[in-house]
Amino acid sequence: MSQPQRLPAIAREQMTPEQSAMLDAILAGPRKNLNGPFVAWIHSPVLGELAQRLGAFCRYDTGLSLHLSELAILATAQAWQSQAEWHIHLPIAVQAGLAPEVAEQIRRGEEPDFRHQDERIVWDFARELYRHKRVSDATYRAACERFGLQVVVNLVGLLGYYALVAMTLNTFGMRAEGQGEGDLPFAEPAPTP
Repeated sequence: MSQPQRLPAIAREQMTPEQSAMLDAILAGPRKNLNGPFVAWIHSPVLGELAQRLGAFCRYDTGLSLHLSELAILATAQAWQSQAEWHIHLPIAVQAGLAPEVAEQIRRGEEPDFRHQDERIVWDFARELYRHKRVSDATYRAACERFGLQVVVNLVGLLGYYALVAMTLNTFGMRAEGQGEGDLPFAEPAPTP
């Protein structure tokens, strides 16, 4: 993760014990890098530690397949126009089985042409929740019938966690490792005063 202008750089020797512990936990966990919101969260290590633990659960243990989890993350990145979130998760989603053309339709804000009904259910759930702040009875019922109530609860958590990630990345103008200004998947809004 490149150092965003809105955050002061912090060297390991300047960190508090809480910040060092959070950094160690992230680097020792399944992510093994700081690509994402962690450069911001290190400035609030209690939030960062709690969030990174929640994130590990939401990314790896929801009961959804990796490709459905990544679809939900891309839906979030598109809803929030989160440059780094999209850049980080697009290759993971495609490698996990999401069709590249479907990902491109999502990025452009078009109606995706899904290959699998499970993808449609996750997409409808995420889209309704982001657009309407609610999920219809039909979509809720379809999700519960297909995945079970516990996984639906976890899906809500996954969407909420990645919305937090997107808000963090957007607030601090963060870019993913190796992501240049020419690699932005979404048009940047005009600067506000």
